[in-house]
Amino acid sequence: MTTFTSTLPEDIFNKLNEMSGILSIPKNKIIEKALKIYLDQLTRAEYIKSYRHAGDDTDLLSIAEEGMTDYLKQLEDEAV
Repeated sequence: MTTFTSTLPEDIFNKLNEMSGILSIPKNKIIEKALKIYLDQLTRAEYIKSYRHAGDDTDLLSIAEEGMTDYLKQLEDEAV
């Protein structure tokens, strides 16, 4: 595990300290969990952004549609 030192605004630190006491969880574990959730949300936001961009790309949509047509034909051929 890597050690990381940082500063927090006093109000956030006070809330963190309070929740740590209420939940009986070390502050570093709360920060670790919160950061993991936040980083996951950023990753999801990047996926959403890329899919929206792909949805506006007519060439990419055309390629995807061609691929789906080929895939459907393969499924139909296997069903016979």
